[in-house]
Amino acid sequence: MRHLVAGSKLGKQPAHRRAVLRNLVTNVIERERIQTTIARARAARPLVEQMITLGKLDTLHARRQAAAFLQTKDATKKLFGEIAPRFSDRPGGYTRIVRVGWRIGDGAELAILELIGSELKKKEKKGKKEKPQETAPEAEEKETAGAAR
Repeated sequence: MRHLVAGSKLGKQPAHRRAVLRNLVTNVIERERIQTTIARARAARPLVEQMITLGKLDTLHARRQAAAFLQTKDATKKLFGEIAPRFSDRPGGYTRIVRVGWRIGDGAELAILELIGSELKKKEKKGKKEKPQETAPEAEEKETAGAAR
């Protein structure tokens, strides 16, 4: 029986496992969506949720704890500035794991670990950007510049 055995070792030594999980959590916070194996996504999910909970506290101690775990200052700023306020009224469940298939090289099952609400952000970026229309004075300047040559 597996009493009191929590979490996956991911086939790594403790220091390497901690480094992998810290990188995964930092990337989820910076990019809001990452693709990784299902085992790594399951291992990183509670840590991402813990970081968001720290962000919701927004105290100096919470900032220092998050900064000690996250790899970059930009991730810490984004966590406390953008992500935590987005989830301020939500009691938990900030992430989602979506299975996407198998990796070609070794057949490992892949998953997307994303923050709830990031799919809306992705759809907005897909919209076509309209080209700014030239005003009449700019068009005239181009014509006169071409005629002067």
